[in-house]
Amino acid sequence: MTQEEPDFAADPMPPEIAALGDGSEPVWIFAYGSLMWDPEFPSVAAEPALLRGYHRRFCLYSYDYRGTRTRPGLTLGLDRGGACRGIVLHLPPETLAEAIDTLWSREMTAPRVYDVRSLPVQTARGRMTALALTVRRDHPDYAGRLSLDEIARIIAGAAGRRGANRDYLAGTVRHLADLGLADAQLTRLAERVEALAAVIG
Repeated sequence: MTQEEPDFAADPMPPEIAALGDGSEPVWIFAYGSLMWDPEFPSVAAEPALLRGYHRRFCLYSYDYRGTRTRPGLTLGLDRGGACRGIVLHLPPETLAEAIDTLWSREMTAPRVYDVRSLPVQTARGRMTALALTVRRDHPDYAGRLSLDEIARIIAGAAGRRGANRDYLAGTVRHLADLGLADAQLTRLAERVEALAAVIG
């Protein structure tokens, strides 16, 4: 295995998460980044939701999907503090176990960078509970609170197996706007990245 080909096998799934796949209870996932527009699993319903206590932030280094070991990118994580507007996805009961497996394999690369938490979210129908993937600040991939310029510089020049880092940012900004959930900070970041990308070529 070369330095550019890290092992990204998923961490073993805990029994309490695997048990959700029995289909006896509805499972909702809070999506705040690419899960909103590229989930890789079906859902039977999706609606806007507000999660308090966590905010969306480019705070995780990416060495595979949006970067490499020699030139890491950044991906979004749910970090503590503030609030986040996203959507909740209702996983299909008939293929629930398969959807959970897909989600886990995609997000829970070893060593696990997220904690799965059952958290209250507010929707137009009222308060409900959804599973949210919150970032682990003790993880070595946690980038911390980088400045806007630092984040923009990294994103402008990084690309990985899933494409350019700036496309991931642009897709998130675009889909948030389409949902009426425009994020002013991400919009400013996208403008800064585009300006840097024009210089880089």
